[in-house]
Amino acid sequence: MSLTKQIAEHFKQVHFGGNWTAVNLTTTLADIDWQMATTKVYGLNSIAILVFHMNYYVSEVMLKVMQGIPVTAHDKFSFDIPPIQSQDDWEKLLQKTWNDAGQFIALMEQLDDSKLQDTFITEKFGNYYRNLSGIIEHTHYHLGQIAIIKKIIAPKL
Repeated sequence: MSLTKQIAEHFKQVHFGGNWTAVNLTTTLADIDWQMATTKVYGLNSIAILVFHMNYYVSEVMLKVMQGIPVTAHDKFSFDIPPIQSQDDWEKLLQKTWNDAGQFIALMEQLDDSKLQDTFITEKFGNYYRNLSGIIEHTHYHLGQIAIIKKIIAPKL
């Protein structure tokens, strides 16, 4: 298996399951309703904000780069979640997250391993390998936060 396909598989597993940590976004978020998702505790971000933030970098940076679309994303907007005021709003955010992840996985699987050493947007961002690995690390980091917040909000889940 090529390295890009292995990276794509790792990203897929942190979203949909099968990784060696046995923790993934789909399972972790499955029993979270919109009210729990928008609950803030101890000054932390809500679960919904973290989901939006994680997906912002997938949809607004990674997908665009992989599709050859100019990137206009800025870190300052990565927490600017549209209001979640119903279960439908929450489910739309989740569906967008799953859809964007699926598109990103498909594009990574098509990427030639030789591209991994190429510059990602500009020199300051490093190469493709750094950014593909980084988005997985970013997802794991915030997945850990979500797991802890979930235990605080609903310890019996």
